[in-house]
Amino acid sequence: MKKVAIIGGGFSGTMAAVNLARLSSGPLCIQLINDKYPLGRGVAYGTRREEHLLNVAARNMSAAPDHANHFLDWLRTRVDYSDLPDPQLRETYVPRRIYGDYLRSILATYMQPIDQHHPAEIQVIEQEAVDIEFNFVGTAEITLKDGSTIDADRVLLATGNQPPCPLAEDAFSHPGYCAEPWGNWMEKLPAPSENIIVMGTGLSMIDVFLTLSEQDWQGHLIAISHNGMIPQSHFRGIEYPDFLPEEPENLGLDNLVLLLEKHCRQLQRIGENPGIVVDRLRPHTQKIWQKFELKEKQEFLKRYAARWNVIRHRIAQPIHQRVTEAITEGRLSVVRGRITGLEADGNRVSVNLQNRAGTSQQVSGGLVINCTGPNSGFSNTSVPMFQNLLQRGLIRPDELDMGIDVGADFATIDAEGNPSEFLFAIGPLMKGTLWETTAVPELRGQAMRVAQLLLDDAALVSPGHDYRISVEEEHVIEYYI
Repeated sequence: MKKVAIIGGGFSGTMAAVNLARLSSGPLCIQLINDKYPLGRGVAYGTRREEHLLNVAARNMSAAPDHANHFLDWLRTRVDYSDLPDPQLRETYVPRRIYGDYLRSILATYMQPIDQHHPAEIQVIEQEAVDIEFNFVGTAEITLKDGSTIDADRVLLATGNQPPCPLAEDAFSHPGYCAEPWGNWMEKLPAPSENIIVMGTGLSMIDVFLTLSEQDWQGHLIAISHNGMIPQSHFRGIEYPDFLPEEPENLGLDNLVLLLEKHCRQLQRIGENPGIVVDRLRPHTQKIWQKFELKEKQEFLKRYAARWNVIRHRIAQPIHQRVTEAITEGRLSVVRGRITGLEADGNRVSVNLQNRAGTSQQVSGGLVINCTGPNSGFSNTSVPMFQNLLQRGLIRPDELDMGIDVGADFATIDAEGNPSEFLFAIGPLMKGTLWETTAVPELRGQAMRVAQLLLDDAALVSPGHDYRISVEEEHVIEYYI
Protein backbone atom coordinates (compact mmCIF):
# COMPACT_ATOMS: atom_id res chain seq x y z
CA MET A 1 0.00 0.00 0.00
CA LYS A 2 1.28 3.47 -0.90
CA LYS A 3 2.11 5.65 2.10
CA VAL A 4 2.11 9.46 2.31
CA ALA A 5 3.34 11.12 5.49
CA ILE A 6 2.20 14.64 6.34
CA ILE A 7 4.18 16.52 8.96
CA GLY A 8 1.96 19.14 10.57
CA GLY A 9 -1.60 18.82 11.83
CA GLY A 10 -2.89 22.37 11.42
CA PHE A 11 -5.11 23.62 8.60
CA SER A 12 -2.74 22.81 5.73
CA GLY A 13 -1.78 19.33 6.92
CA THR A 14 -5.30 18.40 7.93
CA MET A 15 -6.88 19.46 4.65
CA ALA A 16 -4.11 17.83 2.62
CA ALA A 17 -4.88 14.57 4.45
CA VAL A 18 -8.62 15.01 3.89
CA ASN A 19 -8.13 15.71 0.18
CA LEU A 20 -5.85 12.71 -0.22
CA ALA A 21 -8.48 10.53 1.42
CA ARG A 22 -11.44 11.84 -0.55
CA LEU A 23 -9.67 11.93 -3.93
CA SER A 24 -7.85 8.58 -3.69
CA SER A 25 -9.28 5.86 -5.92
CA GLY A 26 -7.06 3.11 -4.53
CA PRO A 27 -5.63 1.92 -1.23
CA LEU A 28 -3.59 4.63 0.50
CA CYS A 29 -2.15 5.04 3.99
CA ILE A 30 -1.98 8.68 5.10
CA GLN A 31 0.19 9.24 8.17
CA LEU A 32 -0.61 12.58 9.79
CA ILE A 33 2.19 13.54 12.19
CA ASN A 34 1.13 16.19 14.68
CA ASP A 35 2.99 17.81 17.55
CA LYS A 36 2.43 20.48 20.20
CA TYR A 37 -0.87 21.97 19.03
CA PRO A 38 -4.31 20.29 18.85
CA LEU A 39 -4.82 18.08 15.81
CA GLY A 40 -6.82 19.77 13.09
CA ARG A 41 -6.73 23.11 14.89
CA GLY A 42 -3.09 24.12 14.95
CA VAL A 43 -2.07 27.45 16.45
CA ALA A 44 -4.77 29.49 14.72
CA TYR A 45 -7.82 27.46 15.74
CA GLY A 46 -6.58 25.84 18.95
CA THR A 47 -7.79 28.69 21.13
CA ARG A 48 -10.66 28.00 23.50
CA ARG A 49 -11.48 31.67 23.93
CA GLU A 50 -14.88 32.77 22.63
CA GLU A 51 -13.60 36.30 21.97
CA HIS A 52 -10.94 35.13 19.49
CA LEU A 53 -12.75 35.54 16.17
CA LEU A 54 -11.91 34.68 12.60
CA ASN A 55 -10.50 37.64 10.69
CA VAL A 56 -12.55 36.76 7.60
CA ALA A 57 -16.34 36.56 7.26
CA ALA A 58 -17.89 33.09 7.21
CA ARG A 59 -18.75 33.31 3.51
CA ASN A 60 -15.11 32.91 2.50
CA MET A 61 -13.96 30.30 5.00
CA SER A 62 -14.82 27.06 3.25
CA ALA A 63 -11.96 24.60 3.69
CA ALA A 64 -12.68 23.07 0.27
CA PRO A 65 -12.05 25.16 -2.86
CA ASP A 66 -14.53 23.09 -4.85
CA HIS A 67 -17.38 23.66 -2.35
CA ALA A 68 -17.67 27.40 -1.74
CA ASN A 69 -20.51 27.16 0.83
CA HIS A 70 -19.15 24.17 2.74
CA PHE A 71 -18.47 26.11 5.95
CA LEU A 72 -21.79 27.96 5.76
CA ASP A 73 -23.66 24.68 5.33
CA TRP A 74 -21.77 23.17 8.27
CA LEU A 75 -22.63 26.17 10.46
CA ARG A 76 -26.30 25.56 9.68
CA THR A 77 -26.00 22.20 11.46
CA ARG A 78 -25.29 24.01 14.74
CA VAL A 79 -28.24 25.21 16.76
CA ASP A 80 -26.55 28.55 17.51
CA TYR A 81 -26.37 29.41 13.78
CA SER A 82 -29.26 27.45 12.28
CA ASP A 83 -31.80 30.28 12.41
CA LEU A 84 -29.61 33.18 11.30
CA PRO A 85 -30.77 34.83 8.06
CA ASP A 86 -28.40 33.94 5.25
CA PRO A 87 -27.09 37.51 4.68
CA GLN A 88 -26.27 37.77 8.38
CA LEU A 89 -24.62 34.36 8.55
CA ARG A 90 -22.46 35.09 5.53
CA GLU A 91 -21.07 38.23 7.19
CA THR A 92 -20.56 36.70 10.64
CA TYR A 93 -17.08 36.55 12.17
CA VAL A 94 -17.20 33.17 13.86
CA PRO A 95 -15.09 32.28 16.93
CA ARG A 96 -11.91 30.54 15.85
CA ARG A 97 -12.55 27.62 18.20
CA ILE A 98 -15.73 26.85 16.24
CA TYR A 99 -13.75 26.87 13.02
CA GLY A 100 -11.43 24.37 14.72
CA ASP A 101 -14.50 22.21 15.40
CA TYR A 102 -15.31 22.43 11.69
CA LEU A 103 -11.86 21.21 10.65
CA ARG A 104 -11.91 18.42 13.21
CA SER A 105 -15.33 17.29 12.00
CA ILE A 106 -14.10 17.05 8.40
CA LEU A 107 -11.04 15.08 9.51
CA ALA A 108 -13.16 12.76 11.66
CA THR A 109 -15.35 11.95 8.68
CA TYR A 110 -12.35 10.48 6.84
CA MET A 111 -10.58 9.04 9.86
CA GLN A 112 -13.59 7.09 11.08
CA PRO A 113 -15.90 6.44 8.11
CA ILE A 114 -19.24 4.78 8.87
CA ASP A 115 -18.61 2.12 6.22
CA GLN A 116 -15.64 0.40 4.60
CA HIS A 117 -16.06 1.64 1.04
CA HIS A 118 -13.37 4.30 1.31
CA PRO A 119 -9.99 3.03 0.02
CA ALA A 120 -7.80 5.43 2.03
CA GLU A 121 -7.04 5.44 5.74
CA ILE A 122 -5.66 8.22 7.94
CA GLN A 123 -3.38 7.33 10.83
CA VAL A 124 -2.54 10.02 13.39
CA ILE A 125 0.88 10.02 15.05
CA GLU A 126 1.10 12.47 17.95
CA GLN A 127 4.85 13.07 18.01
CA GLU A 128 7.47 15.49 16.77
CA ALA A 129 9.28 14.54 13.57
CA VAL A 130 12.95 15.44 13.99
CA ASP A 131 14.58 14.06 10.83
CA ILE A 132 13.91 12.66 7.37
CA GLU A 133 16.24 10.47 5.34
CA PHE A 134 15.72 8.91 1.92
CA ASN A 135 17.06 5.47 1.08
CA PHE A 136 18.10 3.97 -2.21
CA VAL A 137 14.85 2.07 -2.71
CA GLY A 138 12.92 5.30 -3.00
CA THR A 139 11.23 5.58 0.38
CA ALA A 140 11.60 8.03 3.25
CA GLU A 141 12.44 7.18 6.83
CA ILE A 142 11.05 9.72 9.29
CA THR A 143 12.64 9.79 12.73
CA LEU A 144 10.42 10.80 15.62
CA LYS A 145 11.54 12.45 18.83
CA ASP A 146 11.32 9.21 20.81
CA GLY A 147 13.76 7.56 18.39
CA SER A 148 11.20 5.45 16.55
CA THR A 149 10.86 5.66 12.78
CA ILE A 150 8.10 5.42 10.20
CA ASP A 151 8.38 4.81 6.46
CA ALA A 152 6.61 6.66 3.65
CA ASP A 153 6.78 6.86 -0.12
CA ARG A 154 6.33 10.64 -0.08
CA VAL A 155 6.49 13.28 2.64
CA LEU A 156 4.61 16.58 2.78
CA LEU A 157 5.89 19.36 5.03
CA ALA A 158 2.92 21.37 6.32
CA THR A 159 4.31 22.74 9.57
CA GLY A 160 2.98 26.29 9.24
CA ASN A 161 4.83 29.31 10.53
CA GLN A 162 8.20 29.19 12.22
CA PRO A 163 8.35 29.81 16.00
CA PRO A 164 8.64 33.46 17.12
CA CYS A 165 11.93 35.20 16.57
CA PRO A 166 14.27 35.12 19.58
CA LEU A 167 14.91 38.57 21.00
CA ALA A 168 18.35 37.94 22.43
CA GLU A 169 21.45 35.95 21.55
CA ASP A 170 20.87 33.68 24.52
CA ALA A 171 17.46 32.27 25.44
CA PHE A 172 15.86 34.66 27.92
CA SER A 173 14.06 33.07 30.83
CA HIS A 174 12.03 34.79 33.55
CA PRO A 175 8.79 33.94 35.39
CA GLY A 176 7.26 37.10 33.96
CA TYR A 177 8.17 36.37 30.33
CA CYS A 178 6.19 34.32 27.80
CA ALA A 179 8.14 33.44 24.65
CA GLU A 180 4.93 32.95 22.63
CA PRO A 181 1.33 34.13 22.96
CA TRP A 182 -0.27 30.67 22.78
CA GLY A 183 0.74 29.39 26.19
CA ASN A 184 -1.27 29.79 29.37
CA TRP A 185 0.07 33.25 30.19
CA MET A 186 -3.16 34.08 32.02
CA GLU A 187 -1.80 32.17 35.00
CA LYS A 188 0.91 34.83 35.25
CA LEU A 189 -1.32 37.92 35.30
CA PRO A 190 0.27 40.60 37.50
CA ALA A 191 -1.61 42.99 39.75
CA PRO A 192 -3.37 45.84 37.91
CA SER A 193 -0.72 48.21 39.25
CA GLU A 194 1.84 46.50 36.98
CA ASN A 195 2.04 46.91 33.21
CA ILE A 196 1.59 44.06 30.79
CA ILE A 197 3.83 44.48 27.75
CA VAL A 198 3.10 42.87 24.40
CA MET A 199 5.98 42.86 21.94
CA GLY A 200 4.23 43.22 18.60
CA THR A 201 1.13 45.13 17.48
CA GLY A 202 -0.41 42.62 15.06
CA LEU A 203 -3.17 40.04 15.31
CA SER A 204 -1.67 38.17 18.29
CA MET A 205 -1.61 41.42 20.25
CA ILE A 206 -5.30 41.82 19.48
CA ASP A 207 -5.93 38.34 20.94
CA VAL A 208 -4.10 39.27 24.14
CA PHE A 209 -6.02 42.54 24.41
CA LEU A 210 -9.38 40.80 23.94
CA THR A 211 -8.61 38.13 26.53
CA LEU A 212 -7.51 40.71 29.09
CA SER A 213 -10.68 42.68 28.40
CA GLU A 214 -12.87 39.59 28.88
CA GLN A 215 -10.98 38.82 32.10
CA ASP A 216 -11.75 42.38 33.21
CA TRP A 217 -8.09 43.02 33.96
CA GLN A 218 -7.88 46.65 35.05
CA GLY A 219 -4.21 47.38 34.40
CA HIS A 220 -2.33 49.11 31.60
CA LEU A 221 -1.37 47.23 28.41
CA ILE A 222 1.61 48.45 26.39
CA ALA A 223 2.09 47.19 22.82
CA ILE A 224 5.46 47.74 21.14
CA SER A 225 6.51 47.34 17.52
CA HIS A 226 8.95 48.80 15.05
CA ASN A 227 6.17 50.42 13.00
CA GLY A 228 3.68 51.16 15.77
CA MET A 229 0.71 50.21 13.55
CA ILE A 230 -2.29 48.13 14.61
CA PRO A 231 -4.51 46.06 12.28
CA GLN A 232 -7.17 48.00 10.43
CA SER A 233 -10.89 47.32 10.44
CA HIS A 234 -12.85 45.43 7.83
CA PHE A 235 -15.11 47.64 5.76
CA ARG A 236 -17.87 47.39 3.23
CA GLY A 237 -16.55 48.88 0.03
CA ILE A 238 -18.05 50.03 -3.22
CA GLU A 239 -18.01 48.94 -6.84
CA TYR A 240 -14.79 50.36 -8.14
CA PRO A 241 -13.49 50.14 -11.73
CA ASP A 242 -10.84 47.52 -12.36
CA PHE A 243 -7.70 49.64 -12.69
CA LEU A 244 -5.16 46.87 -13.23
CA PRO A 245 -3.64 46.16 -16.66
CA GLU A 246 -4.22 42.80 -18.30
CA GLU A 247 -0.97 41.37 -16.91
CA PRO A 248 -0.25 43.28 -13.68
CA GLU A 249 2.64 40.95 -12.87
CA ASN A 250 4.68 42.73 -15.55
CA LEU A 251 4.40 46.19 -13.95
CA GLY A 252 7.45 45.95 -11.70
CA LEU A 253 7.58 47.40 -8.20
CA ASP A 254 7.99 51.09 -9.05
CA ASN A 255 5.13 51.19 -11.56
CA LEU A 256 2.93 49.13 -9.27
CA VAL A 257 3.50 51.52 -6.37
CA LEU A 258 2.68 54.53 -8.56
CA LEU A 259 -0.53 52.87 -9.74
CA LEU A 260 -1.65 51.89 -6.25
CA GLU A 261 -0.85 55.31 -4.78
CA LYS A 262 -2.85 56.98 -7.54
CA HIS A 263 -5.96 54.94 -6.79
CA CYS A 264 -5.51 55.21 -3.03
CA ARG A 265 -5.62 59.00 -3.41
CA GLN A 266 -8.65 58.76 -5.67
CA LEU A 267 -10.52 56.61 -3.15
CA GLN A 268 -9.62 58.96 -0.32
CA ARG A 269 -10.94 61.91 -2.31
CA ILE A 270 -14.35 60.27 -2.62
CA GLY A 271 -14.36 59.23 1.04
CA GLU A 272 -13.79 55.51 0.53
CA ASN A 273 -11.32 53.10 2.11
CA PRO A 274 -8.08 52.80 0.10
CA GLY A 275 -7.83 49.20 1.25
CA ILE A 276 -9.98 48.40 -1.79
CA VAL A 277 -6.86 48.56 -3.95
CA VAL A 278 -5.23 45.81 -1.87
CA ASP A 279 -8.30 43.62 -2.31
CA ARG A 280 -8.30 44.24 -6.06
CA LEU A 281 -4.65 43.24 -6.23
CA ARG A 282 -4.93 40.09 -4.17
CA PRO A 283 -5.85 37.58 -6.90
CA HIS A 284 -2.66 38.62 -8.71
CA THR A 285 -0.33 39.02 -5.72
CA GLN A 286 1.50 35.71 -6.02
CA LYS A 287 2.24 36.15 -9.73
CA ILE A 288 3.37 39.74 -9.16
CA TRP A 289 5.68 38.63 -6.36
CA GLN A 290 7.25 35.91 -8.47
CA LYS A 291 7.89 38.35 -11.31
CA PHE A 292 9.71 40.82 -9.06
CA GLU A 293 13.48 40.87 -9.24
CA LEU A 294 15.23 39.98 -5.99
CA LYS A 295 16.09 43.62 -5.33
CA GLU A 296 12.42 44.57 -5.83
CA LYS A 297 11.32 41.98 -3.27
CA GLN A 298 13.90 43.27 -0.82
CA GLU A 299 12.77 46.83 -1.40
CA PHE A 300 9.14 45.87 -0.86
CA LEU A 301 9.98 44.12 2.41
CA LYS A 302 11.95 47.13 3.59
CA ARG A 303 9.57 49.93 2.59
CA TYR A 304 6.07 48.56 2.09
CA ALA A 305 5.55 45.17 3.78
CA ALA A 306 4.52 46.52 7.20
CA ARG A 307 1.90 48.80 5.72
CA TRP A 308 0.67 46.05 3.39
CA ASN A 309 0.20 43.63 6.29
CA VAL A 310 -1.72 46.17 8.36
CA ILE A 311 -4.15 46.81 5.51
CA ARG A 312 -4.31 43.21 4.36
CA HIS A 313 -4.81 41.39 7.70
CA ARG A 314 -7.85 43.24 9.00
CA ILE A 315 -10.07 42.61 12.00
CA ALA A 316 -13.82 42.74 12.58
CA GLN A 317 -15.25 46.23 13.08
CA PRO A 318 -16.50 45.70 16.67
CA ILE A 319 -13.06 44.47 17.73
CA HIS A 320 -11.32 47.41 16.06
CA GLN A 321 -13.69 49.76 17.87
CA ARG A 322 -12.84 48.18 21.24
CA VAL A 323 -9.13 48.59 20.54
CA THR A 324 -9.41 52.24 19.50
CA GLU A 325 -11.57 53.01 22.54
CA ALA A 326 -8.94 51.45 24.82
CA ILE A 327 -6.25 53.61 23.20
CA THR A 328 -8.37 56.74 23.61
CA GLU A 329 -9.09 55.94 27.26
CA GLY A 330 -5.42 55.21 28.00
CA ARG A 331 -5.90 51.51 28.84
CA LEU A 332 -3.79 50.54 25.83
CA SER A 333 -0.66 52.37 24.70
CA VAL A 334 1.08 51.71 21.39
CA VAL A 335 4.81 52.43 21.46
CA ARG A 336 6.93 52.65 18.32
CA GLY A 337 10.49 51.40 18.61
CA ARG A 338 12.95 48.66 17.74
CA ILE A 339 13.26 46.05 20.49
CA THR A 340 16.94 45.57 21.29
CA GLY A 341 16.78 43.17 24.22
CA LEU A 342 15.23 41.98 27.46
CA GLU A 343 16.47 42.26 31.04
CA ALA A 344 15.34 40.86 34.36
CA ASP A 345 14.40 43.54 36.90
CA GLY A 346 13.46 41.65 40.04
CA ASN A 347 9.87 40.47 39.57
CA ARG A 348 9.59 42.56 36.45
CA VAL A 349 10.93 42.26 32.92
CA SER A 350 12.42 45.29 31.16
CA VAL A 351 12.19 45.71 27.39
CA ASN A 352 14.96 47.77 25.82
CA LEU A 353 13.97 49.94 22.86
CA GLN A 354 15.52 52.25 20.34
CA ASN A 355 13.40 54.87 18.59
CA ARG A 356 13.86 56.18 15.06
CA ALA A 357 16.21 58.89 16.26
CA GLY A 358 18.46 56.27 17.85
CA THR A 359 17.55 57.16 21.42
CA SER A 360 17.32 54.26 23.84
CA GLN A 361 14.57 53.75 26.39
CA GLN A 362 13.34 51.03 28.69
CA VAL A 363 9.81 49.86 29.47
CA SER A 364 9.11 47.50 32.38
CA GLY A 365 6.18 45.26 33.17
CA GLY A 366 5.04 42.47 35.43
CA LEU A 367 4.35 40.31 32.37
CA VAL A 368 5.93 40.46 28.88
CA ILE A 369 4.49 38.42 26.00
CA ASN A 370 6.34 37.87 22.74
CA CYS A 371 3.89 38.50 19.88
CA THR A 372 6.51 39.53 17.31
CA GLY A 373 5.40 36.85 14.86
CA PRO A 374 7.28 34.00 13.22
CA ASN A 375 11.01 34.03 12.73
CA SER A 376 11.65 35.29 9.20
CA GLY A 377 15.20 33.91 8.90
CA PHE A 378 14.76 30.28 7.84
CA SER A 379 18.46 29.38 7.71
CA ASN A 380 18.73 29.95 11.47
CA THR A 381 15.57 27.95 12.24
CA SER A 382 15.20 26.50 15.73
CA VAL A 383 13.19 23.50 14.45
CA PRO A 384 15.35 20.33 14.73
CA MET A 385 13.88 18.68 11.62
CA PHE A 386 14.66 21.67 9.42
CA GLN A 387 18.13 22.00 10.94
CA ASN A 388 18.85 18.39 9.94
CA LEU A 389 17.38 18.76 6.45
CA LEU A 390 19.40 21.91 5.84
CA GLN A 391 22.60 20.34 7.16
CA ARG A 392 22.34 17.42 4.75
CA GLY A 393 21.33 19.63 1.83
CA LEU A 394 17.93 17.99 1.31
CA ILE A 395 16.29 21.44 1.36
CA ARG A 396 17.54 24.97 0.91
CA PRO A 397 16.19 28.39 1.90
CA ASP A 398 14.45 30.50 -0.73
CA GLU A 399 16.30 33.52 -2.10
CA LEU A 400 14.97 35.76 0.69
CA ASP A 401 15.64 33.21 3.46
CA MET A 402 11.98 33.43 4.48
CA GLY A 403 11.17 29.76 3.99
CA ILE A 404 11.92 26.69 1.87
CA ASP A 405 12.68 26.84 -1.83
CA VAL A 406 9.80 24.96 -3.47
CA GLY A 407 9.13 24.24 -7.13
CA ALA A 408 5.94 24.68 -9.16
CA ASP A 409 4.67 21.22 -8.14
CA PHE A 410 5.40 21.78 -4.40
CA ALA A 411 8.57 19.67 -4.60
CA THR A 412 11.33 21.01 -2.35
CA ILE A 413 14.60 22.09 -3.98
CA ASP A 414 17.81 20.67 -2.56
CA ALA A 415 21.12 22.45 -1.96
CA GLU A 416 22.28 21.68 -5.51
CA GLY A 417 19.13 23.06 -7.10
CA ASN A 418 17.46 19.74 -7.86
CA PRO A 419 13.75 19.14 -7.18
CA SER A 420 12.98 16.29 -4.83
CA GLU A 421 10.97 13.27 -5.95
CA PHE A 422 9.87 12.50 -2.40
CA LEU A 423 9.69 15.69 -0.32
CA PHE A 424 7.05 18.40 -0.76
CA ALA A 425 5.95 21.54 1.11
CA ILE A 426 2.93 23.84 1.29
CA GLY A 427 1.67 26.78 3.33
CA PRO A 428 3.71 29.47 5.10
CA LEU A 429 6.91 27.55 4.33
CA MET A 430 6.55 29.07 0.83
CA LYS A 431 6.20 32.66 2.03
CA GLY A 432 9.41 33.82 0.39
CA THR A 433 8.32 32.25 -2.90
CA LEU A 434 4.67 33.36 -2.96
CA TRP A 435 4.37 36.13 -0.31
CA GLU A 436 0.63 35.46 0.11
CA THR A 437 0.46 31.92 1.49
CA THR A 438 -0.95 32.13 5.00
CA ALA A 439 -4.72 32.58 4.65
CA VAL A 440 -7.47 30.05 3.98
CA PRO A 441 -8.16 31.10 0.35
CA GLU A 442 -4.56 30.25 -0.56
CA LEU A 443 -4.09 27.27 1.74
CA ARG A 444 -7.25 25.41 0.75
CA GLY A 445 -6.20 25.58 -2.91
CA GLN A 446 -2.72 24.32 -2.10
CA ALA A 447 -4.05 21.46 0.03
CA MET A 448 -6.25 20.34 -2.86
CA ARG A 449 -3.58 20.68 -5.57
CA VAL A 450 -0.81 18.96 -3.65
CA ALA A 451 -3.13 16.03 -2.92
CA GLN A 452 -3.83 15.63 -6.62
CA LEU A 453 -0.13 15.72 -7.40
CA LEU A 454 0.80 13.26 -4.65
CA LEU A 455 -1.81 10.88 -6.01
CA ASP A 456 -0.27 11.13 -9.49
CA ASP A 457 -3.69 11.94 -10.94
CA ALA A 458 -2.70 12.35 -14.59
CA ALA A 459 -6.12 13.70 -15.52
CA LEU A 460 -5.61 16.65 -13.20
CA VAL A 461 -1.96 17.40 -13.95
CA SER A 462 -0.95 19.88 -16.67
CA PRO A 463 2.76 19.97 -17.60
CA GLY A 464 4.33 23.37 -16.99
CA HIS A 465 1.53 24.59 -14.73
CA ASP A 466 2.43 26.36 -11.47
CA TYR A 467 0.26 24.56 -8.93
CA ARG A 468 1.42 26.77 -6.10
CA ILE A 469 -0.78 29.52 -7.53
CA SER A 470 -4.27 28.09 -7.34
CA VAL A 471 -6.41 30.99 -6.15
CA GLU A 472 -9.37 32.23 -8.16
CA GLU A 473 -10.48 35.87 -7.97
CA GLU A 474 -13.95 35.08 -6.67
CA HIS A 475 -12.40 33.18 -3.75
CA VAL A 476 -10.33 36.07 -2.41
CA ILE A 477 -12.28 39.27 -3.06
CA GLU A 478 -13.77 39.31 0.39
CA TYR A 479 -14.68 42.77 1.45
CA TYR A 480 -15.96 44.94 -1.36
CA ILE A 481 -18.99 45.02 -3.69
